[in-house]
Amino acid sequence: MQPFSSHTGIAVPLLVDDLNTDQIAPVQAMRDLKPDYKKLLFMRTRAESPDFVLNQPQFSNPGILVSGMNFGAGSSREAAVWGMLANNIRVIVAKSFADIYRENCLQNGLLPVVLGPQDAEAFEQRVIAVNGSAPFTVDLQTQRISGPGGPELTFDISAADRTRLIEGLDDIGLTLKHADEIGAWEQSVAAAQPWLQRAADSRI
Repeated sequence: MQPFSSHTGIAVPLLVDDLNTDQIAPVQAMRDLKPDYKKLLFMRTRAESPDFVLNQPQFSNPGILVSGMNFGAGSSREAAVWGMLANNIRVIVAKSFADIYRENCLQNGLLPVVLGPQDAEAFEQRVIAVNGSAPFTVDLQTQRISGPGGPELTFDISAADRTRLIEGLDDIGLTLKHADEIGAWEQSVAAAQPWLQRAADSRI
């Protein structure tokens, strides 16, 4: 997983609530043996709606997606995160996230940001006003968003999630950070209860 420190890019206003994972990554497009995750992102909507925001030339090279409530609702589908990353979208700023989608973001190095209600509305208006003409920067180290049209905005993220993203760690990576402690515990258990190491699996 690629570590995340800060990201600068064009912010795309997709101000819709309840965008689900099948809209983000249509299931029929994933049936190929080697799906093109860059083309997969909102593939059906792009084809059906020529005026869809990601079809507009000023948003052809996105970096940040700005959306509404309950982003990523629906089934767990990591392709709905991989499609973002394939398009260089490393940050999604939404009013709220579906829990499973948010966790998939964190597992893959995509930063999910939730702003407070007033800041969210102000940021949306700034993104609309800029209309892709200038980038914004999201800095995870300082937990700030900066860019045209207004002051820096701060966002909250748990210390554990922040560390995970900065160090580029998924759940396995987080576990391996404690490999020494795990090894020491296994040795102590083996010494104190050696019969456990010789126990046969009755299922075999």
